[in-house]
Amino acid sequence: MFIKNLSLINFRNYNELNIELSNKVNIFIGDNAQGKTNIIESIYYCSLGKSHRTGKDKELINWDKMDAYIKIYISKNRLDKKIEIKIFKDGKKGIKINSIKVNKISELIGVFNVVIFSPEDLKIVKDSPSYRRRFLDIELSKLDKKYYYNLVQYNKVLDEKNSLLKKYSEKMIDIIDIYDDQLSSFGAILIKKRFNYIEKLNLKGKNIHKQITSEKESIEFKYLTTVIDWSNVKEELKIKLFKSRAKDIEKRFTSIGPHRDDFSIYINNIDTRSFGSQGQQRTSVLTIKFSSLEIIKDEIGEYPVLLLDDVLSELDLSRQKYILNSIKNVQTIITCTDAYNIKKFSDKDIKVFRVKDNELVVENN
Repeated sequence: MFIKNLSLINFRNYNELNIELSNKVNIFIGDNAQGKTNIIESIYYCSLGKSHRTGKDKELINWDKMDAYIKIYISKNRLDKKIEIKIFKDGKKGIKINSIKVNKISELIGVFNVVIFSPEDLKIVKDSPSYRRRFLDIELSKLDKKYYYNLVQYNKVLDEKNSLLKKYSEKMIDIIDIYDDQLSSFGAILIKKRFNYIEKLNLKGKNIHKQITSEKESIEFKYLTTVIDWSNVKEELKIKLFKSRAKDIEKRFTSIGPHRDDFSIYINNIDTRSFGSQGQQRTSVLTIKFSSLEIIKDEIGEYPVLLLDDVLSELDLSRQKYILNSIKNVQTIITCTDAYNIKKFSDKDIKVFRVKDNELVVENN
């Protein structure tokens, strides 16, 4: 899978842009605040229908315009795709796949897959469980429409139940029972699929991490949940929801379920979040991202596009070399301020774009 062409109109700082990409390595170089990350953002948006930087679509539109437009041509093993997205100031968006309008984001997710590694991804290791749950939800939704459906339904029921808890009275008990039954049904599917994904991360990640660290470190991922009996996750979740009901009524929110789960990352049996060095935390994210590449390849039969947004400068030379030696079969789009090490250590076909003053110029290698 690779991008052949990307067009932007009124997206962020670009009034109009049309670029042909190499199916190997594409480097966007330039000073900070020139719009390099905006290229990455537009590509990511075509994968999931949302930005990795903001939850407000109107921020993606050039400040004095009423809408923005993205068009991307993708080459795939089975069938090439054209994705077009129009973003409006009022928060609405129009999406077409091969010129056919789609009405739900679920119809876009999985059509075009990317794996992104940006400085914000360190939050997966360092910050609250919500970042790690978000990572799992995004990766699983890309690969499994059933997961995405159950995630949407679970969150809908959870919001309704929590709204009810805020104004709870005893006559509402039957409705709480119905909500808990639905939460246990949808939630059991989420928990089992997340657990299986963590197992895949372990399978892929152990070898990748050893390669990155020259056999000096081992990594392990552990899914953290209240479920103990994996033979009947739904029933156990339902029982735990019932047992926590009095506490939930008092606190006015649901305290049990996959929306509270987490996963931990251990390097050499030490919790990376609490005790890992900054280098180990960065390497953990690198392992996660390259494991995700391999998991997607196993699931759909081709590699996704890899987006590296200003992260190479944060890694030492050995980790930079690992990345550049591992992308021979992956279209990679890199943003950076200096391409010297990339050119030095990579023997791949490289296309370099210089970004300056809202303009792109293709440079000779």
